[in-house]
Amino acid sequence: MRKSLLALAVGATLAISGCSAHNPQGTNLASAEATQSNPLFAKSTLQYQAPDFRLIKDEHFKPALEAGIAGHYQEVLAIANNPEKPTFANTIVALEKSGELLNRASSVFYNLTGSNSNPELRKIQGEMAPKMAAHSDNVNLNPELFARIDSLYSQRQQLGLSSEEVRLIEVYHQRFVLAGAKLTENEKAQIRALNEEQSKLVNEFQQRLMRMNKEIAVTVADVAQLEGLSDSAIRNAAADAKAAGLDGQYLISITNTTRQPVLAQLKNRELRKQIWEASAYRGLEGENETASLVARLAQLRAERAALLGFDNWASYRLSPQMAKTPEAVYEMFGSMVPAVVANTQKEAADIQAMIDKTGGKFQLKPWDWAFYAELVRQEKYDLDEASLKPYFEFNRVLEDGVFFTLNQLYGVTFKPRPDLPVYHPDVKAWEMFDADGSSMAIFYGDYFAREGKRGGAWMSSFVNQNLLKGDKPVVVNVMNIKKAPEGEATFVSYDEVTTMFHELGHGTHGMFSKVTYPSLSGTAVSRDFVEFPSTFEEDWAGHPQVLANYAKHYQTGEPLPKAMLDKLLKSRSFNQGFDTLEYMAAALVDMEWHSLDKDAPLQNVAEFEAKALEKHGLNIEAVPPRYKSTYFAHAFPGGYSASYYAYMWSEILAADAFAYVQTQGGLKRDIGMKYRKTIREVGNSVPPMEAYKNFRGQEPTTDALLKRRGLL
Repeated sequence: MRKSLLALAVGATLAISGCSAHNPQGTNLASAEATQSNPLFAKSTLQYQAPDFRLIKDEHFKPALEAGIAGHYQEVLAIANNPEKPTFANTIVALEKSGELLNRASSVFYNLTGSNSNPELRKIQGEMAPKMAAHSDNVNLNPELFARIDSLYSQRQQLGLSSEEVRLIEVYHQRFVLAGAKLTENEKAQIRALNEEQSKLVNEFQQRLMRMNKEIAVTVADVAQLEGLSDSAIRNAAADAKAAGLDGQYLISITNTTRQPVLAQLKNRELRKQIWEASAYRGLEGENETASLVARLAQLRAERAALLGFDNWASYRLSPQMAKTPEAVYEMFGSMVPAVVANTQKEAADIQAMIDKTGGKFQLKPWDWAFYAELVRQEKYDLDEASLKPYFEFNRVLEDGVFFTLNQLYGVTFKPRPDLPVYHPDVKAWEMFDADGSSMAIFYGDYFAREGKRGGAWMSSFVNQNLLKGDKPVVVNVMNIKKAPEGEATFVSYDEVTTMFHELGHGTHGMFSKVTYPSLSGTAVSRDFVEFPSTFEEDWAGHPQVLANYAKHYQTGEPLPKAMLDKLLKSRSFNQGFDTLEYMAAALVDMEWHSLDKDAPLQNVAEFEAKALEKHGLNIEAVPPRYKSTYFAHAFPGGYSASYYAYMWSEILAADAFAYVQTQGGLKRDIGMKYRKTIREVGNSVPPMEAYKNFRGQEPTTDALLKRRGLL
């Protein structure tokens, strides 16, 4: 998942995921003494309220969160029970200003539980999950509060408000209705119970997934089995084993995808199979199995959707999105399946031919694909991935690649801020400045893998931009790049290069935001629009002018030779059948899980997945889904249930926009600033398609997407 759920929540104050209980008064405000000693109870004195990690301790979170819930609840009651006639100021603006302590404490807490967790934080997370869910329900299901919002909604066009203010009322109204504000008291009680159970299951899923991914790491005793890995990778594996108390052995960590990057290099087929199976079959059984959680989450979400008047969870989730209906998603994927399958089958035939050519007497299996695909690519494009890596040194990619592109397009620059405290030694801070020299934001980069960090890559915020309270954005990007041993250069794959561009696409979506109200700030847009600005940035990684600036040898500074550069650019569409099919398979499995109706019994996970893939013609053994259900962090514990399709939906917008920009001069400030102003700065203050048409002049077509993925 590329973004945290908390960062994506529309209006963090009211949309924190959580649980039940009508009366939060059992939560007492902290004593004055505890308040004074807890840094979370006051605004940080650091620039833009950046968290002071020197002062914040694990024991500060629970009292701050509990006090934040209690304080916010009292603020909400005061707004709901205000005897004055509802106005935009005394209802909507008042809500936007409420919950300051809860927002501050939760933004730091949930960022750390994802990026720098430990047993104490996980314990607090488990204790707080039902309390946070209860608080969310206590706000969203308050009848007096909804009556005020509903009154403003019904007359929103007659109140003399700005377009952003009208949009904010509409966002609030939709949020409350989808939370169950129009239900009967009996139905609300049922919603509360379902929300509480979901919050507990989601938290348990996250905890088990973190434990499971640590447990399934593959241990190797004989270094000869690691043939094909670089010396640096082998030293890393030895260091990881030593850290795990396995001195003299080698540890291969499993990332949170079915495909494992190490499979592209390992020559030992049995070891490849062992690693792939550790990845693909995790969570089906054992102490940390998640299969039962998957089945129950799908079931209770269907029950919740039915209470709210929807056929299934997918219909409920898509109603406020650009796609609107599950049928639109199925149609989008269905139209692409024939071309994708044909491409994948051709790729599989090329790989099988390579297996035969190199003396392999076996049929292609999932653990063979990456290794032999790399051989095919080397033969087809005379391009060796290992030979590219010295030209993709991490710091140069970040500074001369990502930062350079953002400067060329949008005029911004990044200045290191080593004086700002960070939550881990690997984290670095920068300040972002506009072209006129004015300061815009604080940015943290947390790029390297470590224990206590969940898998994947994402962006989140410590502070959301808004003009209402004068807050400037404080944003973080998190990735899981394997850090080189001490004293050595860290190299990144080209996939990791594009992910770095992608995540700072999210980051600048938050940092460029220029809206009045927190609930409309930055990335608080629909799921199937939020991935558009980030995916748009990905393609700049391969733009010749950008590549020439960062793809330089880490020792000599010599640019990537033109012959290698040309091969790299030509090879970008290589293996796109595989990449697209494994993504589509995961997205459609997600949709099928969340298209179940409320009366569907608990499902057998493996059987359900197999039937879903067969239904959509994607049951190709050598290309399993990118995520299987038991470790599908996006769809089950994450915020992308019935929404993983959003990456493809957003990619249509991104590909169309990128192609358009090339017709307007490419890497130029004028077109970049038009894009920044019409897409990045407006957050959710403008409906997504309206914002897109303000930039592009028309709705997107799929032509550029098909070309981008080499499917034409």
